[in-house]
Amino acid sequence: MPYTFEPSPARGRVLVFDSGVGGLTVAGEIRALGPRLSVHYAADTGFFPYGDKSDEALRERLPKVARALVEAVQPDVFVIACNTASTLALAEVRAALDIPVVGTVPAIKPAAQLTETGTIGLLATPGTIRRAYTAQLIEEFAAGKRVLLHGSLDLVKLAEANARGEDIPPEAFASAQAPLFAMEGGDAIDTVVLACTHFPLVRGQLIATAPRPVSYIDSGAAIARQTIRVLPKDTHAGGQGGTASLTSPPDETDGISRVLRRYGFPEIQFVACEPNATTSAEAAP
Repeated sequence: MPYTFEPSPARGRVLVFDSGVGGLTVAGEIRALGPRLSVHYAADTGFFPYGDKSDEALRERLPKVARALVEAVQPDVFVIACNTASTLALAEVRAALDIPVVGTVPAIKPAAQLTETGTIGLLATPGTIRRAYTAQLIEEFAAGKRVLLHGSLDLVKLAEANARGEDIPPEAFASAQAPLFAMEGGDAIDTVVLACTHFPLVRGQLIATAPRPVSYIDSGAAIARQTIRVLPKDTHAGGQGGTASLTSPPDETDGISRVLRRYGFPEIQFVACEPNATTSAEAAP
């Protein structure tokens, strides 16, 4: 959804975290709003994708990974740019860290304000779809609206492949989102919430292959604004940023180094889940 803003003069160090490259969409929003911020990125490539992992496994892993990444990067703010992780373990991560933590939740509230037909579609991972937190958001902000939900790991994989520069036929994107519009009442959808940070990477492809014109919205701009709001007064100096941290060795991760370089994160390091185990590595060509 279009949003007009003035760039913030805020300075500080921000670490944007996701399971893969989807959080790069949020990192871009934060850079646009806070050009003086030092923005860094982290991906839990050793446990990707989150959408098919059990709740128990994620709750156990996420605080441990967050602590290791924060120790390695020393940010002022930790941004969980992942709906699956945020809707499941935001409280646990906040309890594990002593810096502000910004989570990501589906943009249901703005969708409810935008829809004219009263029918909203929600594209997410299966994990986000089944979360009680998602149901609570719908009950609180979309009461009286019809919200149709579709969880797709295929769309996550398509977004990752697209980010790596792979040539993907339009039919693949059409098939990935088709079940949402095929649901009972799907012909009335006029607004679709992209409730996975991977999905804005392929917004254009989704628009082009939708069965009819609809609005696709996400929470990236809102996350950027909240990140600026919670920056402590006593922060690290601003700078260029550009460091990316992975939880598996970069040379064992399919194409992610090239993607990170393309999005402005040329310096790649491996960070193990346990603290004090950080090894720098050159980005793959």
